[in-house]
Amino acid sequence: MPFKSKAQRRKFAELLVQGKISDETYEEWNRETGSEKLPERVTPKPKAKKKPSASRKKTSIRSKKKK
Repeated sequence: MPFKSKAQRRKFAELLVQGKISDETYEEWNRETGSEKLPERVTPKPKAKKKPSASRKKTSIRSKKKK
């Protein structure tokens, strides 16, 4: 699985130095990423806003009788 951002690559390098991941894992991810130009950070996709439902105009019983 390739890296998605420069920040993720730095985090994996830090984990490698701490010994939490193996050298093979880091190199595999690095190889799959290749020479792609990565963004500094990946921002989450904005959630779609809910469209307000069309509200009905409430009519009272009195106004119905007048018509």
